[in-house]
Amino acid sequence: MNLTTIAYAHSEFPSKFGIPRQSGLVLSLRTRIVFEPEYRNAEALRGMEAFSHIWLIWGFSEVRQEQWSPTVRPPRLGGNKRMGVFATRSPFRPNPIGLSCVELIEVDLSPKNPTLLVGGADLMDGTPIYDIKPYLLTTDCHPEATKGFTQEHEDYLVEVEIPEEIAKKMPKATTEKLRQVLAQDPRPAYHDDETRVYGFPFEGYEVKFCVMEGRVVVKEVIPF
Repeated sequence: MNLTTIAYAHSEFPSKFGIPRQSGLVLSLRTRIVFEPEYRNAEALRGMEAFSHIWLIWGFSEVRQEQWSPTVRPPRLGGNKRMGVFATRSPFRPNPIGLSCVELIEVDLSPKNPTLLVGGADLMDGTPIYDIKPYLLTTDCHPEATKGFTQEHEDYLVEVEIPEEIAKKMPKATTEKLRQVLAQDPRPAYHDDETRVYGFPFEGYEVKFCVMEGRVVVKEVIPF
């Protein structure tokens, strides 16, 4: 079976580093779903505006692997403990396919270029979208579901410090979104060097930060 890319995601993240590990963690993030010419047909989106959330089926386009492994090292477990690949959402899978539940913010039915605007996605800019399905509250939501080894890390957040002189360089909305992204602590869990400075591009800025005494401290933001 060959998968066809029906659309591409356009987000605030031009690189993998810094992207939330799951969808729904930073609801203020906005991603535009732009369809490929063959699928730019507003009729294909008829009725979608009635749904509040949708599923995106997409590809880990930046994953490069020659063979799969039955176990992986989830970042939140420190990068040392192995779990079965099918018990995780690791991108290193037999078929590198991702699944994200996102909020549907806007359905643009422009005849020549219909698009979707979604919130809370965990997608890099340029991610290929293979399919889109509506989220159904009655069948897709299971409040009784158990959370496995992710339970102990579910509410993991860190304090974020953005000095006022740095915050002034960005729009207020961008600063707040950046704060929520950094609160997830995008570093690999096994990194604990307080002298190390990390960087990633976000919404038109190169962000530099370090982690000191359990706090993320933004050191610099440089406009592209």
